[in-house]
Amino acid sequence: MATYFSDASFKFLRGLARHNDKTWFNAHKAQYEDHVRQPFLRLLTDLQPDLAAVSLHFRSDPKTVGGSLFRIYRDARFSNDKSPYKSWQGARLFHERHKEVPAPSFYLHLQPGECFVGAGLWHPEPDTQRRVRQFILDNPGSWKKAAHDASFRRRFEFEESEKLVRPPRGFPTDFEFIEDLKHRNFVFWRSLDDATMTGPRLRQTVAGDLKALGPFVDYLCAALDLEF
Repeated sequence: MATYFSDASFKFLRGLARHNDKTWFNAHKAQYEDHVRQPFLRLLTDLQPDLAAVSLHFRSDPKTVGGSLFRIYRDARFSNDKSPYKSWQGARLFHERHKEVPAPSFYLHLQPGECFVGAGLWHPEPDTQRRVRQFILDNPGSWKKAAHDASFRRRFEFEESEKLVRPPRGFPTDFEFIEDLKHRNFVFWRSLDDATMTGPRLRQTVAGDLKALGPFVDYLCAALDLEF
């Protein structure tokens, strides 16, 4: 079984978090390529058949530009934090129509002590939020299967960082899943420990998570009239 990341991957990211400047990054760029970027691109390539087994409409794209892997460079134009680099590496396994319409995605995150895998809609526009909420209201039975299955909930957490205090306007307060409708993001995720990320079963672990997250992503695709 192939391994992808190593202790050197985390060493680089810890160093980047401490020395987030162009001089340090340029001096250690070879380590970034060898231990973070190229292993991630190999993993994305190897995950392609696993993702295809979940859905033929999602892509694990290893292109170096415009593919699944996010750039390490931060866009600091509208942020008070002007550090030029992210201290993590992430990849989005996206829907084939993601450039045309809002679409859910799968996601894998590499960061020392904070690795995770997840899927869903992160920071959707208000219209997209409302479409999903309305779809849940209109289809509560299939939402219960997709998002409240007991084994699914033991494995994944509903992302809770941004949530309305009150039910969204226009939705009945006595609805069975009104707490779910308060969410701004429709994302489920679970942590992956560093040993899993550096171990020989990483691909198999992520492939299993993609499969388990599939019904939830399928539901979101249905809410947005997307193929799954």
